[in-house]
Amino acid sequence: MKKPWIVIACAAFIVTLAMGVRQSFGLFLPQMSVEIGISRSDFGLAMALQNLLFGLVQPFVGALADKHGAGRVVVVGSLLYAAGLVSAALATDALGLHISFGLLIGMAQSATTFVVVLGAVGRVVSAEKRSTAFGIVTAGGSLGQFLVVPVASSLLGGVGYEQTLWIMAALVALCGLLAIGVAGRPAAAGAPGALAVEEQGAREALREAAVHRGYWLLNAGFFVCGFHIAFIATHLPSYLDDKGLGIEIGAQVLALVGLFNILGSYVFGRAGDMMRQKYVLSALYTARSAVIALFLFVPLSHASALVFAGAMGFLWLGTIPLTSGIVGRIFGIRHLSMLYGIVFLSHQVGSFFGAWMAGLIFDATGSYDIAWGFAIALGLFAGLVHLPIADSPVKRLQPA
Repeated sequence: MKKPWIVIACAAFIVTLAMGVRQSFGLFLPQMSVEIGISRSDFGLAMALQNLLFGLVQPFVGALADKHGAGRVVVVGSLLYAAGLVSAALATDALGLHISFGLLIGMAQSATTFVVVLGAVGRVVSAEKRSTAFGIVTAGGSLGQFLVVPVASSLLGGVGYEQTLWIMAALVALCGLLAIGVAGRPAAAGAPGALAVEEQGAREALREAAVHRGYWLLNAGFFVCGFHIAFIATHLPSYLDDKGLGIEIGAQVLALVGLFNILGSYVFGRAGDMMRQKYVLSALYTARSAVIALFLFVPLSHASALVFAGAMGFLWLGTIPLTSGIVGRIFGIRHLSMLYGIVFLSHQVGSFFGAWMAGLIFDATGSYDIAWGFAIALGLFAGLVHLPIADSPVKRLQPA
């Protein structure tokens, strides 16, 4: 069996590349809309399709990773990701962009990001260290946002969007090589992440989760996480510009979110190994609501926007090691990728509404005030729904 640090490092680098490239897509809009002759709504629809497919395909891809191992899934996903980027470089109309950026890359991301690689990591670390390991891998996603986005911006200014997409395709193809580090069949009994229990099939695992109240509460909480992240990432730069701070501050804010999330993902992952994960999650969501409320209460300035970005960045993806950790604790790690994939689908549905509904509210009212109110209320809701979760292992996993 591979050494845990090798699996963790390869998983983190896979997420760094896959998520880093994904976070740069918004930078392509100005050039591609002019060169291809498409509207911003056409480009936005491609991104919406990408997010939905990212979530809809995830449970099935997770089940494949549980059955055949993460390595094979990541290899196929990285090739599909690269093909999608090349297809986008060659696209000549909106349909081509919807197929490349939307269909191909949306499916590819489900095979090259958190859900699949966390399943591999969960099988090589002990339960006592699992949340910390998940936090390290999650931090890779923000490291990618912090490192890859500026590179993409520089390339766009120097060589244009077509060459930049080819270079991005080469970057994500590297995930196929890193897949060697996460390759391997699901852990056998006796491995650090395994339990000596009767083998459980995927259908049995789904039935077991379907009747567990805590599993549905986790889905509800992760919906809120997706809403928060998509709303802020999509609309905060425009909100700041509307308030007179300028569009440039939006780029600074998003970069700062990525930087602080590197720390936050590790800290919350570590906290999940030392405290009850559901209580940490409850505190995290409640803190998000408090940070948003304080941001709206104090006079808006460049400084307050940067402080808000740092605070939200710290709270940004700390939900991932905690939520996946609870799924693994309750149901074991044999079908972790599939079961967490379903929870992640809820996250992506929340992302869809966070990006789309906030835009509808602004178009109808000329303000984001109602959307900010929803974000605060949903954070408080998520803080409450995690408290009653029964997070003990199911009876099947408990000692006789």
